Amino acid sequence: MPPIKKIVLWLLVIFLLYAIVTSPAQAADIFGAAWEVVSNGVRNIAAFFDNLISRG
Repeated sequence: MPPIKKIVLWLLVIFLLYAIVTSPAQAADIFGAAWEVVSNGVRNIAAFFDNLISRG
């Protein structure tokens, strides 16, 4: 990994830790919303393939 990418990755990790430590409730709300988006996406993909298989 080039040094620039490593530096950006570390800065992102440090920022995320700072955001979690300074306002854990808001960080939890953001994580919950992101998790809901991901789980809905997976559920919709599963429903799509289920409908695709049941047609055949």
